Amino acid sequence: MRVSTTKLQQLTIFTTMLTGAGIGTMYCLLQKKFTESDYHRLALQQLEACPVAMVSLGAPPLKVHNIHLTDRYNCMNQHTAQIKIPVTGSQTGGYLYSYSVREPNTDRWSLKQAVLILREGQTMDLLSPPPAATEDT
Repeated sequence: MRVSTTKLQQLTIFTTMLTGAGIGTMYCLLQKKFTESDYHRLALQQLEACPVAMVSLGAPPLKVHNIHLTDRYNCMNQHTAQIKIPVTGSQTGGYLYSYSVREPNTDRWSLKQAVLILREGQTMDLLSPPPAATEDT
């Protein structure tokens, strides 16, 4: 049984498009899962609660970018979550490094580490932030 070259080309194109659509869908679903997770939300809430970090970024507006799925720092399982979240403001950007643990008694996530590292190299521990500068008038 002979199959024409045109049919094989059409099948190859169809299979490639179907695979690409599947990969794109999986990527979007994974990103959505991360952004809706408690450990992701807790890290961003901690960032937004630190006025020194927000001013350093030039936020608001704060833009949260997609997690790099291939980054080896990002590691999640049932008990721990370690993620690196890219964030930018109007002045600069950086990465929000967070480490969360699921408490066995309450089955809730608890943020253990939240560190913002800006592009310029400045590091801020968000769980023990530096005091906000006050202006004397």
